[in-house]
Amino acid sequence: MSDLAKQAGYLELLRGNTSFRRLWYGTVISLFGDWFNTIALYALILRLSGSEFALGAVFITKMLPWALASPLAGVLVDRFDRRHLMIVSDLLRAVIVLGFLLIDEASEVWLIYLLTTAQVVVGSIFHPAKSASIPNITKRENLVTANTIMAATWSVLLAVGAAVGGFAAEWLGLEAVFILDSASYILSAFFIYRTVIPQDTSPRKSGSLFRTANAELIEGLRHIKRFPAIRRMATTKAIWAIGGGGLVYLIALLGEAISPESAAVSIGILFGARGIGTGIGPVIIRVGVREERRWPLVIGICIVLTGVGYLFVGSMSLTYLIAIPIMLAHAAGGVNWVFSTVLLQQRVVDRFRGRVFATEWLLVMGMESLSILAASLVLEMGLLSLSETVLLYGSLCIVFGLIWLFLVVPAEKKDFLSGNIPKF
Repeated sequence: MSDLAKQAGYLELLRGNTSFRRLWYGTVISLFGDWFNTIALYALILRLSGSEFALGAVFITKMLPWALASPLAGVLVDRFDRRHLMIVSDLLRAVIVLGFLLIDEASEVWLIYLLTTAQVVVGSIFHPAKSASIPNITKRENLVTANTIMAATWSVLLAVGAAVGGFAAEWLGLEAVFILDSASYILSAFFIYRTVIPQDTSPRKSGSLFRTANAELIEGLRHIKRFPAIRRMATTKAIWAIGGGGLVYLIALLGEAISPESAAVSIGILFGARGIGTGIGPVIIRVGVREERRWPLVIGICIVLTGVGYLFVGSMSLTYLIAIPIMLAHAAGGVNWVFSTVLLQQRVVDRFRGRVFATEWLLVMGMESLSILAASLVLEMGLLSLSETVLLYGSLCIVFGLIWLFLVVPAEKKDFLSGNIPKF
């Protein structure tokens, strides 16, 4: 009997696993505030600048500093108590987001980028710590269930938080949204404080953290290089991001184009559709595809399907009906995210897990930053229209999905048959 055949149900895992439930509570609360904050920031930058490139710079600022900070974050996650790191990260972000209350003029736009950088650098520690902790508080056969819950939570909170956040920004004002985000981090820290997370930390080397961080980082990269099966899963999301990163940025511009006078609401609705999609995809596929050896094939197909969905978006008139193919495209993207995460968790030993997940974040955030930068420059320079840019990036997803199918899937099959895939 496979591990998936023995997996717990969603409610069974939440009811029976106190530590996972509390980690999940913290995730729910902070993500709700995050999506309130995100939609408010997009609306604020469009209101103060009216520039596609300025909006693209906000997306990049949410990703590139995260990518650059990820290597050190991975060392911290493997070397120190992950629970403590998540608590400190939450409390610091609670203070940082209050700084957005100071911004109300075009001359202060630079503060958006500064505060966003600080927020995501601190967050770059929280997220790999959370991903690396899940295998420590759940049984191996429940990893798919646990990660599906986390992915569905991210999706539901994106759908609800983005949509409600758009209306909240319109009705309550941006200041109230930023205060709610700060409060959500504090409440998240409270639940994580009450969580028990056992951990096999990396052996500490003599000397200060910064003098030994480089050696530990190199050690983690060598671990990825040693196992091709780990390397393939660590780069999966980055391959999707070549086209997918730009497409997520374009959602905001599509929302503004639909309703310029109520940009926060329309952007929130389209991001909400994205959230619904990323939630339903993993839930459906969890039932239909239980054999792990088939997951790499499914991942490649889903990268292609993301692109196909956006070909429909780029070909349609700009109305709220584009929310339907956006939802379907990101249903495929959600499957890609969950399957690659679970396979990576299963293939990496605990003491390297933080650095491996941090490297994954480095790759995906770096690739998303490059993808968004290129899309924003194309639009700012008037090289393509908004719909044409959507079609271009949808095509990129299809191309790289096909490359995955022809190169990665055969390698996965070969390693599976020969027993070269590590299992921890």
